[in-house]
Amino acid sequence: MALLTDKPVDESVTVFPPFYSDFGKNITLGKRIFINSGCKFQDQGGVVIGGDCLIGHNTVMATLNHDLMPSRRTDMHPAPIVVGRNAWIGSNATILPGVTIGDNAVVAAASVVTKDVSGNSVVVGSPARVVRSLPS
Repeated sequence: MALLTDKPVDESVTVFPPFYSDFGKNITLGKRIFINSGCKFQDQGGVVIGGDCLIGHNTVMATLNHDLMPSRRTDMHPAPIVVGRNAWIGSNATILPGVTIGDNAVVAAASVVTKDVSGNSVVVGSPARVVRSLPS
């Protein structure tokens, strides 16, 4: 993973292959992270994952969006994705550009996260919505 990111990656980080990224050098990983197989990080806008996170298989982190204007549809707009400490992202979740997921948050499997997720909350669905709060 350090070859992909071109920066130190703690030995406590586990990544099950295959793992896909568009660039790699815009990915920053904390300690004790588990990334399951088949994840795809489109990292041009930057992906930061805090320590102690669990990322389910086939998770997509997409940091690029196309312009809405038809005449500019091929223009790309990067925005970072930030995942706080101790977050759990379920399998087949999609995290869209500019989203921050707070500490201890849970993103349910197959959810599409279109806006920020508060810490200590559980989000479900497409678009993801808060269904409960967790104790701090």
